[in-house]
Amino acid sequence: MHLKVVITKGQDGWYVVTVPALPGCISQGKTQKEAKENIKEAILLYLEPDEDTVPDEGARVIEVAV
Repeated sequence: MHLKVVITKGQDGWYVVTVPALPGCISQGKTQKEAKENIKEAILLYLEPDEDTVPDEGARVIEVAV
């Protein structure tokens, strides 16, 4: 999977990375390389399934491939 990310330099000198396709998925790093590695981990955690999710009565959980 390939996702576009946005890297900006914050006022504190750290690089901030966001993923427009994944609202709330954000990370940072002291260098652009570190920020890129950190956002990869953040994306994996964001996309990790929530095994504790209990669907409402009549609902079901299914998987889809993208």
